[in-house]
Amino acid sequence: MLALSRFTPNLAGDFWGGLAAMLVALPSAIAFGVTIYAPLGGSYAAFGALAGILGATALGLIAPALGGTQRLITAPCAPAAAVLSAFAIEFMRSGSTPESVLFLLVAIGILAGLLQVIYGLVGLGTLIKYMPYPVVSGYLSGVGLIIIGSQVPKLLGTPKELGFVQALGAFFTPGAWQWQGIGVGLVTIAVMVGAPRVTKKIPAAILALGAGVLAYFGMAIFDPALRVLEGNRLLVGPMGGGAGGVAGGLAEAFFGRIDAMSSIGMAQLQALLVPALTLSVLLSIDTLKTCVVLDALTRSRHNSNRELVGQGLGNLAAGVVGGIPGAGTMGATLVNMSSGAVSRLSGVLEGVLALIAFLLLGGLIAWVPVSALAGILIVIGVRMIDRHSLALLKSRHSILDFLVILAVVAVAVFVGLIPASGTGIVLAILLFVREQMGASVLRQKILCNQSFSRQSRPHAQMEVLLAKGDQAVILELQGSLFFGTTDQLYSVLEPEIKVRKYIVLDMRRVQSVDVTAVHLLDQVRDMMEEKGGYLVYGHLPRHLPSGLNMEAHFKQLGLTPYKSAARVFDEVDSAKEWIENRILKDAAVVLEDEQPLDLHEIEVFKARKAETLAELDTHLVRTSFKAGEKIFSRGDSGDELFLIRKGSVRIMLPLGENQSRHLSSFGRGAFFGEMAFLEGAPRSADALAFTDVELYVLSRKAFDAFAEGHKKLASNLFESLASALSARLRYLTAELQALAA
Repeated sequence: MLALSRFTPNLAGDFWGGLAAMLVALPSAIAFGVTIYAPLGGSYAAFGALAGILGATALGLIAPALGGTQRLITAPCAPAAAVLSAFAIEFMRSGSTPESVLFLLVAIGILAGLLQVIYGLVGLGTLIKYMPYPVVSGYLSGVGLIIIGSQVPKLLGTPKELGFVQALGAFFTPGAWQWQGIGVGLVTIAVMVGAPRVTKKIPAAILALGAGVLAYFGMAIFDPALRVLEGNRLLVGPMGGGAGGVAGGLAEAFFGRIDAMSSIGMAQLQALLVPALTLSVLLSIDTLKTCVVLDALTRSRHNSNRELVGQGLGNLAAGVVGGIPGAGTMGATLVNMSSGAVSRLSGVLEGVLALIAFLLLGGLIAWVPVSALAGILIVIGVRMIDRHSLALLKSRHSILDFLVILAVVAVAVFVGLIPASGTGIVLAILLFVREQMGASVLRQKILCNQSFSRQSRPHAQMEVLLAKGDQAVILELQGSLFFGTTDQLYSVLEPEIKVRKYIVLDMRRVQSVDVTAVHLLDQVRDMMEEKGGYLVYGHLPRHLPSGLNMEAHFKQLGLTPYKSAARVFDEVDSAKEWIENRILKDAAVVLEDEQPLDLHEIEVFKARKAETLAELDTHLVRTSFKAGEKIFSRGDSGDELFLIRKGSVRIMLPLGENQSRHLSSFGRGAFFGEMAFLEGAPRSADALAFTDVELYVLSRKAFDAFAEGHKKLASNLFESLASALSARLRYLTAELQALAA
């Protein structure tokens, strides 16, 4: 006991949780088993009840111990009942013997368990739980309708060969409907629905089953025929159990399956693959859906792949002992959690208690009315129907999703569950493609005379860029560039190809690019090359959600070969700076001279008296930095104004972890460091020599000393600083207005 208490911090909570979960799961397991085995004949209903109990026991002992999800209860479930009962009906109609079908049902469960183990080992658990909601909703609703349709004939007490429609139509056939069974079923349904409103301490399924049994024996007081077990099709019937018959019942079930193997042909074994695959997928989805809900309620996180391995081994064990397969069930799991369970030991205890209940009460289960079990399953089936999906009809944007749900339900009911899942997935994919095609690939368009690079330029250069910057356009793309949006992308590019020399594609918000889009971009590059233009890529993502490195991918596909009409830049700003330099060069504007500027050639000191500048020169310090050297760092104290004689400087904002953002660039004749010069505050960013630079350095202290005798020059300097800063702000404001348009 001490070792067990170390395994779980709350042994009492796990025990009561396991007990409550068993009380919920066991009646449903018996009902599912009877449903699956009923098509084989009335005498096999008892084997179904036994299979349900054995399945609950095996699953409870194995799956929680190996799956690892805390508080999860694994038991026979509705999807298993729907798939296996449909399989049994089909094979019985094809002329198979009940014994062979009995073996095939077990084989399907074992094969489904093996497939689940494989899913977990290869990592498919992370994929199955991402099934689209319309598919899951339609599948659950379809399973619910299948269960209701299969149980209504049992509720009405009609012969087993009648289906749902025939059973309803038999109303006018005298004696076809058994009013005793109908009465028991209706009482069971009423208690199943109403019990939670009265008490939640006792599971509704237990109260409903008890009410159905009491109703049956109440009728038996007035009808002696109801007190006879043999040949009574309203009861589950004898299956062994109790103190002396359990071993015999188990042995009979086991050896009956062994004998049936001799009558199985290769065609029948091949027919197992589709239902086993169907069952494995549905059980996996059911389990992982329950795990996701459990994670949300307990703020935990399950291991999907490990859970699938545990579930698969549990279903293998269930098949070996003759039980029916199952999955992590929502109802029993929630009851387990609300009863105080904290660990997976509660799931193991649920399996142990199910076996104990069978050993002690096996003989009594024979007297359980079939219509009571049918009533429980009908309520479960109704609750599986996703009524919340009707809310999708309220918006025209979600009507198509509702139609997908209806399609899945229709295919599930009239064709099968696997075709229904496939239909739903295909339709969901088509809706996704349609949505992607409807979304605009162009987020923003802006001309290069509306948005400038961070390179600070003299007024004359800015005038040229304002006049000629419309030669270039920046197109910020977004979303997925694939075959569905390629035509839209070309419609965006075509008018720009005709009138622009430079087309810049900002790719930072692009999520994916397929081969069709790549082919189009290749054609656009060739078109630009024919007219002497350029297709420029900015900010090609290195890590798309798919894991693709777009920059490397483009190089491999030949979109950006060296010396072609394509160019690639890490940042759009770098692309804009390259384009601006080319525009200025084409306009015969001299961008750079290798000779350092003298003081009178600096923008802010032009047209000043030579003698005044000569005296100012005595207060200046000349210095130089190699490319890559830091001139000052963010947070440094200082009051110097830096005037660039030669080279260029970049202002960078550190972001931490060796990352920084490019704020602006300054070239020959410009100044920087004005904020500390004017305010005396610490530096707000880093200054980095982008090339070899030569600087004039004017400290505020030296300038104040000079200004004592040259107040006019001092005033003019502040005016020039203010004018330059105002121009920068004006261009920035115009750019923001263009971006907001």
